[in-house]
Amino acid sequence: MTGLTTTISKAELLGALKAAGDDTRLRLLVLLNISEHNVKDLTHILNQSQPRLSRHLKLLTEANLIERFQEGSWVYYRLVRGNIYGELVQDILKTANLSDEQFKADQTQAEKVKAQRAKEAQSYFKTHAKDWDRIRSLYIKEEIVETEMKNLIGSNPIDLLLDLGTGTGRILELFSSQFKKGIGVDINHEMLRHARARLDRLNLQSCELRHGDINKLDFKNSLADTIIIHQIMHFLEDPKQLCKEAARLLAPGGRLLIVDFAPHTQEQLRYDFAHQRLGFEENQLWGWLKAAGLKELKFKLLPNTSTKNKKPAEPFNKCDTLNVSLWLAGK
Repeated sequence: MTGLTTTISKAELLGALKAAGDDTRLRLLVLLNISEHNVKDLTHILNQSQPRLSRHLKLLTEANLIERFQEGSWVYYRLVRGNIYGELVQDILKTANLSDEQFKADQTQAEKVKAQRAKEAQSYFKTHAKDWDRIRSLYIKEEIVETEMKNLIGSNPIDLLLDLGTGTGRILELFSSQFKKGIGVDINHEMLRHARARLDRLNLQSCELRHGDINKLDFKNSLADTIIIHQIMHFLEDPKQLCKEAARLLAPGGRLLIVDFAPHTQEQLRYDFAHQRLGFEENQLWGWLKAAGLKELKFKLLPNTSTKNKKPAEPFNKCDTLNVSLWLAGK
């Protein structure tokens, strides 16, 4: 191991190596090195029972090789990073033959699980595309969010604005007076159809819409001086990957604005609105952005007071405690 800043005891080292020295647990480490996973997904990927996997995950957690975090009733796991245990895990994984058929099969199954999640989300988007802006505005007054977005971006001219997960094209409309060119990307054809209708109606000729996976775009590096990701992260299986992709696309001196929910406990949003994540901690997102090579500029929390002292209409009565967070990062 290189670059270690501290040491661990012999007992701790042996405990960590013992924890990693098991077929299932090594497979878990390889999977978690690629992306975070919840317990339900891991049972499908490894085709093992939840009690058995939970025991393996508990041993890895106790050995400080992985860490557990909870979002509502769902429990996620990720590799420990940034300390001696994180370096130990990376050294172990460097010696593993990742072309091993079992590792490859696990990753193939993981991709299938992700694809199924994405399919469920896209089905939701297709069904609700027409009412998307109305649904989104029920969480908090959208004009409050948009005003703060304008404040954070500022009034300077924008050469190229990239709107990742453009939905109905509202963000392109909002900033159309500032940019020379705006590109909105979405993977859902129904959403893009509504976005095109909006932009055509407004005669916004400086805008382009493209179909594509926002996690892996066929765009050159350092393309845009401004990138906006508005209320998309909580739908993603691996939101950290989108941070990396946005950082790749952002030009030096450019700015990335992410708008999403603060942590909450509204479980029903998973089932009614296809949410994968129940909001994001401030430092959780900063950690992903900094790991992607971006720097922290400004954070803003907008508490939801729009439904205070009144009961919202069904079926949105469980959404009255959602707050919105904004992260502005630079490159």
